[in-house]
Amino acid sequence: MARHQQPWATRTARDRSDAPARRRLLDAAEAVFARRGYGAATIADITAEAEVSRAGFYVYFASKEEIFRVLAVRVRDAFLAAQDVPGVDQDDAREVCRASTAAFIAAYAQHLPLLRLLEQQAQTDDDVRALWEETQERPIHRSARYIRRLAAEGRARPVAEPLAVARAVGGMSIQFARLTASAPEASAPQTYDAAVRDVTAMFLHLLGVDSPRQ
Repeated sequence: MARHQQPWATRTARDRSDAPARRRLLDAAEAVFARRGYGAATIADITAEAEVSRAGFYVYFASKEEIFRVLAVRVRDAFLAAQDVPGVDQDDAREVCRASTAAFIAAYAQHLPLLRLLEQQAQTDDDVRALWEETQERPIHRSARYIRRLAAEGRARPVAEPLAVARAVGGMSIQFARLTASAPEASAPQTYDAAVRDVTAMFLHLLGVDSPRQ
C-alpha cells in the first residue's frame, strides 16, 4: 500500500479503473443510499439496482461501508472539479466566477441526498468525517487562494478577507443549490439559471469586480 493511502481508497489496480460495472455500482449505491438511507441500504439493494451480481460487487468493493466511502471521495472530487472550469479563460474573473458557481451549484444539487447522509455518518465514522471536512473546506480554501491572487494582481478589491469572502460565497451557493434541488422538475432549469445568475452577481460584488453586462 502506498504511503499515506487510505486503506479503503484503492484496493487494486482494477478498483482504480473506470470499468462500466464499477461506475454502475457507484451510481446505484448513491441512488439506493438516497432512497433508503445508510442503515437500511444493503449490498443486495445496490447490486439489484446496478444489475450486477453480488460476486461482481466484491470485485470492486469489500463492503457497504467501503462503497459509501468511495462515494464520499467521488463527491469531494466533484466539488474540486467544479473549480477547474476547463475551457474558460482564466484571466477573465467574471467568467471564472460564473462557470465555477454554475458547476458547484449543479454538483451540490445533484448530490444533495448523499451529502446529507455524509454529514450524518461523519458523526460516527472517522474516515467519513475526514472526507466530509475535506468536501467542505478544500473548495473554500482553493477559492480563497484564487481571490488572493486576483487581489495581488490588482484585478479584484475584495470587501473582506479572501477566506471570509470564499466562505460567504460557498454558503450562498449551498443555499441556492438546495432551492434548485427542491424545485419542481418543470421549473428546475429556470431555478438553476436564476441561482447561477444571482450567486455570480453577489460573488463579483464581494470580489469588488463589476457584474457582467446583462
